[in-house]
Amino acid sequence: MAEVKKLGVIGAGLMGNGIAHVAALSGVPVALVDVNPAALEKALATIGKNLERQAAKGGIPAGAKEEALGRISSGTDYAAFADCDLVIEAATENEEIKKKIFASVCPILRPDAILASNTSSIPITRLGAATDRPGRFVGMHFFNPVPMMKLVEVIRGLATEDATVAAVTALAERMGKSVVAAADYPAFVVNRILCPMLNEAIFALMEGVGDVRAIDAGMKLGANHPMGPLELSDFVGLDTLYSVLKVLHEGLGDPKYRPCPLLAKYVEAGWLGRKSGKGFYDYSTNPPTPTR
Repeated sequence: MAEVKKLGVIGAGLMGNGIAHVAALSGVPVALVDVNPAALEKALATIGKNLERQAAKGGIPAGAKEEALGRISSGTDYAAFADCDLVIEAATENEEIKKKIFASVCPILRPDAILASNTSSIPITRLGAATDRPGRFVGMHFFNPVPMMKLVEVIRGLATEDATVAAVTALAERMGKSVVAAADYPAFVVNRILCPMLNEAIFALMEGVGDVRAIDAGMKLGANHPMGPLELSDFVGLDTLYSVLKVLHEGLGDPKYRPCPLLAKYVEAGWLGRKSGKGFYDYSTNPPTPTR
């Protein structure tokens, strides 16, 4: 496949709407599908607001916002993917949910269509084996927020064909992204390194090595990180971080990847970070205040 002429995106959440935004801005027609109509409405509003912000800052030319929004169609029916060259799944980081989606989507896709997953940790070979097209299945891991973050990890499974990798790499580059090839090991490159660091910060908090402010200030001022690890954990989503760590722990069998018990408690409480309004910080105040 020389070129992706139409893209499908499964899931209108934070990652899905970001992928649709960047693809449409690069000139690619996008079918954005979510089972929740309210999520689609919110996604389109978010895309419009983010495009408006880019235009106000001079990041995109006049008229680009309207043109990009005009390239995005939305709906709740996977039938919208029937003429897509590539479909990117950007659902929640849960393997069983992803496999159920693939089972529903694959019969609709053209035989030559590529299916990609935006998973941040789950092995691509295993996901691809649950589809009818492991040779045309690939990992395409974008980073949040998609319009700002330049990286896409491309992960090939054991059966992924060269043409599949070439097609998604070309699309990512057309979208203005830089591509890093990652081997199919749990959490790939970035999260394999990043998530254990965030987990260790949570252990340090649990053990009283420092409080929330001290840990975040220490890493910002002492390691020149733009965000502290607890602030970043809230931004990523504590449930997502917990899921990635479980994949690392189960997939590699090393106790150093064991999710911190305090992280598990926050997830059980529904304190998931920015998206729930409370995590290691309470976002109902301005500025946010630590919860421990």
